[in-house]
Amino acid sequence: MRLLLNQIQPYPWGSPTAIAELTGRPNPDGGPQAELWMGAHPAAPSEVDAADGRVTLAAVIAADPEGQLGAGVLKRFGPRLPFLLKVLAARKALSIQLHPDRAGAESGFAAEEARGLPLKDPERVYVDDWPKPEVLCALTPFEVLAGLRPAAEAARVLAGLGLPELAPVCAVLAADPSPDTVAAALARLLSWPVAQRADLVARVVAAAAVAGAESGEFASAYEAVHRMSADHPGDIGLVCSLLLNHLVVEPGQALFMGAGGVHAYIQGTGVELMASSDNVIRAGLTPKHIDIPELLKVLDPTVPVPVLAAVAEGPGVEVFDTPVPEFRLRRITAGAPGTDALAVTVPGDGEPRILLCVDGAAELHGAGGETLALGKGASCFLGAEDVAVTVSGPGVLFLASPGI
Repeated sequence: MRLLLNQIQPYPWGSPTAIAELTGRPNPDGGPQAELWMGAHPAAPSEVDAADGRVTLAAVIAADPEGQLGAGVLKRFGPRLPFLLKVLAARKALSIQLHPDRAGAESGFAAEEARGLPLKDPERVYVDDWPKPEVLCALTPFEVLAGLRPAAEAARVLAGLGLPELAPVCAVLAADPSPDTVAAALARLLSWPVAQRADLVARVVAAAAVAGAESGEFASAYEAVHRMSADHPGDIGLVCSLLLNHLVVEPGQALFMGAGGVHAYIQGTGVELMASSDNVIRAGLTPKHIDIPELLKVLDPTVPVPVLAAVAEGPGVEVFDTPVPEFRLRRITAGAPGTDALAVTVPGDGEPRILLCVDGAAELHGAGGETLALGKGASCFLGAEDVAVTVSGPGVLFLASPGI
């Protein structure tokens, strides 16, 4: 059992307060704090205390891959932790995006390597050869765009703005109700002539401000467009966002993003678990490169982006059902107000795991009598060799482990 020392990513869309409040670590400059990373990803690996000072979790795993990962994970994924756990705190909308499956990531990465495209080239799409499915469990109400609307609904939401420029797109959507039509509409908007784009976006934002103030069917989506325009002025993604389902994930619910499913986070704080990858294909609300042919290749307009409820798995343990091998997310409730602390057995013996305490406090007890205290916002790594671990509270924790 190893306490983790984690890095914060100061992306400009981040909240200046949410992660500081969760961890109790002051934000020294008051700037944005977007993501707290827990894992062994090379971009920002967690550290642990060792006899000769701090070392990265990646180094601990590299020194004893089977002892830390277990034979099954090592055989399937090689000597790397297959998942990355984060606290994500969005104050501004992130880019509209989607992620490849494993075969697509491997072929896309190989093709860009063969072209000799540097990893930091702004037109690079694939920075590694891994897929990037994700699950996000809301800690606060979390506003999102999730999956493409049905074609007829997409036609109605665009037509509701009353703009003649969008009439041809609406007509195509209304005439052909197939999911592929919505994907084609997304590509058409992203390809809007540059000389006419600023005017279209301005007119959409103005119309959305009016429609969002009314009580119509799509008022919340229109209002979100007007609000996001303050952070993404002139971005064609503001128009594209109307093709996506707009919803709020309530605390305790989770959103699963499988391969090919288009989505965007607008605002909120949550615990996110993903495969350990940085592959992102963007589709608006960003100044970064948008590769439309690759977007259409990866996009699966039929993929749902479902909201999940946790399912009881055992005493004090709930699981979010996500059908991917790289990760599984569980929520552990140890103890309850007014009762004695309930010791909960931590699932996953023989696998690598990360525990994050999000409320209250917890104490871990190992089979050999070792203990580790976790306060709110603290996290730890359990290697495959850490077996028969129990946790007592009162506290609420999230457990990340492989999905195999």
